[in-house]
Order: sequence, then structure tokens, then C-alpha cells
Amino acid sequence: MKRKGKLVQWIVFAVSVLIYCSVLFFLPDRAECVVDASMRSLVEMALILPAVMILLGLFAVWVPKDLIVKYLGRSSGIKGIALSLVLGALPTGPLYIAFPISATLLRKGARVSNVIIFLTAWSCIKLPQEMVELQFLGLKFMSLRLFLTIIFSVIMGFSIECVIRKIDARRGEISS
Repeated sequence: MKRKGKLVQWIVFAVSVLIYCSVLFFLPDRAECVVDASMRSLVEMALILPAVMILLGLFAVWVPKDLIVKYLGRSSGIKGIALSLVLGALPTGPLYIAFPISATLLRKGARVSNVIIFLTAWSCIKLPQEMVELQFLGLKFMSLRLFLTIIFSVIMGFSIECVIRKIDARRGEISS
């Protein structure tokens, strides 16, 4: 399984290089802009990710698995959904920070649907964003978008969990 992960990383790297070379060849006037944007993103990640990894390490050590299973696990029910929404809506950092957090939650026993809800809330529901949306687009628009985002994040979470469960069941049948 680790070899497959390494292969995927190399494929992503190769595709990135191919895209950059294509831009360089077909749109040479845009190449500098692409490199600048890439470097800004790389610097931003280099500044943020070490702190996130340290916090995740502390989280992995200090937060017992039983606590995650109780509040976000299989039998967490509606409180797990609500907690996932709140935990996803509170932070204001970039989305790529949520992925290592999600991986840690899954390793500690969080339900897949709750992690999907957490990721969706992180990307689509931010309290500061909601205030700006309210100011510019109005209460009706903000409320409806927020309501639909919550509903569809829950539907998406359970749908993805169901698909993953079926895939895992098929893999179990194949390996047996």
C-alpha cells in the first residue's frame, strides 16, 4: 500500500511538471506568473504546515481515541454531525490544513461521514465569511445558502461513507 502512495505522489509531481512545461511552451508570457503563484503557495504552506503538524502531533498524543469515537464515531449520531459542522466552521485557515486534521480524526475512529461534513464545513461555512455574505448578499441569500450547504454536506457525508463501505466490502470479498 505504501508503494501505491509513493506512485501516486510521483504521478502528481510528473503531471505538475508536465503542466508547467506546457504553459512554458504554449504560453511563455504566463510562465513567470505561474512560477510566482506557485512560489507564493509553497512559501505559505512552508510557514503554516510545520505548526499544524506540531499541533496534530499533540492532538494525536493528548486526545484519547475514545473521546473521538464517542463524539465523532459510528454511534455519535446527530451530535457528531453538529460537532463536525461547528469544528469545520470555526477555523479560518486554508483548506489544505483540514486534510491532515481529517486524516488524524479518521485514524482515531471518527466516522467517515462526520469527516466529510467537517471538510465541507471547513471549505463552505466560515463564520467571518457568513457575516460578509450577510452584508453584501442579504439575510435571505445567506440563510438559504447556509441551510442548503448544511443539508447537502450531511447527504454527501453519508453517501460517501456508503460508497466507501461498499468498496471496502468488495475488497474484503476479493482478498478472501
